Amino acid sequence: MRFEEMKEGVGSIFDSVAEGWRHLRESAANAITRFKPSERSQLPSKTEVDDPLYFSMHSWSMLGGEMFEDEKRLVVRIEVPGLEKQDMNIEVRDDALVVSGEKRFEQENTQGRWRVMQCAYGSFRRVVPLSVPVLADQAKATYKNGILRVELPKKSPARPKARTITLQ
Repeated sequence: MRFEEMKEGVGSIFDSVAEGWRHLRESAANAITRFKPSERSQLPSKTEVDDPLYFSMHSWSMLGGEMFEDEKRLVVRIEVPGLEKQDMNIEVRDDALVVSGEKRFEQENTQGRWRVMQCAYGSFRRVVPLSVPVLADQAKATYKNGILRVELPKKSPARPKARTITLQ
């Protein structure tokens, strides 16, 4: 194998990894959510946790979501595990769905030490931009198995209009 072929192969690998990171960054940008712990979060102190990356006041998590649209509605689904329904607030503000709440830590009732702490706890706020105007007063929300589902009827139910553009 010649040097030029090796160089080309390494360049191809680098381009592939760079594209993967770009895709991950762009797709996760809105889903990465900051959790702000407070006294109510009931987190263990740093002395109770062996995980060197544990910082009780700095917590981030990915609240993944998806949006579906048909002629009459938008349906937003967000993964929000570990919460009770009463721990969440759901609002439509301007052209966005705003989900906020607080996830509290549950202490084990036995003696021992925490070795790894990777879950996020505290108050959070996730904003999902809406692609069309909706009827907020007619929205319906359900929460099952850690998935929040919000159905938002459109103000003007209709298919996006198709338009042909002539090349010149």
